[in-house]
Amino acid sequence: MGDGISSFWGPVTSTTEWCEQNYARSYYVAEFFNTVSNVPCILLALIGLINALRQRFEKRFSVLHVSNIILAIGSMLFHATLQRLQQQGDETPMVWEMLLYIYILYSPDWHYRSTMPTFLFLYGAVFAIVHSQIRFEIGFKVHYLVLCLLCIPRMYKYYIHTDDRSAKRLAKLYLGTLLLGSICWLSDRVFCKDISRWYFNPQGHAIWHVFMGFNSYFANTFLMFCRAQQRGWNPRVAYFMGFFPYVKIEKPKTQ
Repeated sequence: MGDGISSFWGPVTSTTEWCEQNYARSYYVAEFFNTVSNVPCILLALIGLINALRQRFEKRFSVLHVSNIILAIGSMLFHATLQRLQQQGDETPMVWEMLLYIYILYSPDWHYRSTMPTFLFLYGAVFAIVHSQIRFEIGFKVHYLVLCLLCIPRMYKYYIHTDDRSAKRLAKLYLGTLLLGSICWLSDRVFCKDISRWYFNPQGHAIWHVFMGFNSYFANTFLMFCRAQQRGWNPRVAYFMGFFPYVKIEKPKTQ
């Protein structure tokens, strides 16, 4: 939320601002809470990455966790600076990440395996080029929403074909964090004028970041479980310190 004050990064050039007063906490950070709220996203993705590497899951899951980290870092840079270039560094990885989710969800049943990654790679590259030249704020949101909606039917299919109650709980946590995070995101956008007059700003967009960090972690863990089932790796959901879920597998000795 702009207020005309001077800053380290200069005038705001991004096409989007959020309901947080700019440079209220630091001369160097435009939106303090929207910036630091990405830290849990990075930590959760690192946990997922370590688990994927330690148990030698397919490389697609390591790439997925790394993409979560890149997205969180891009978001931090965007909210810290509110510059157009950093906004692209936030939004373009969002699309790339969704393309990666589409690949992971649909590739097991895709008969022509080389065509899907090739198409998705070219699609992502063309989008990055076009997005670097053209500003389309509403168009970007609609485009991103369509990519998200493409994932839902496949996630539902995986859910109904999974008998493990703990795995189903992961899917429910994924849905719950998505809904709660979306409510925070919409409230921050729709009611910003009212919120700006409150004594205390609930920082809806920052809370959205935290929810989406957990949302990505639950989604990734659920997909890792489903893929391990497909590969016959005897997966089960284990809990670190009794409450933090992760997937534990037992590969046949030949694998």
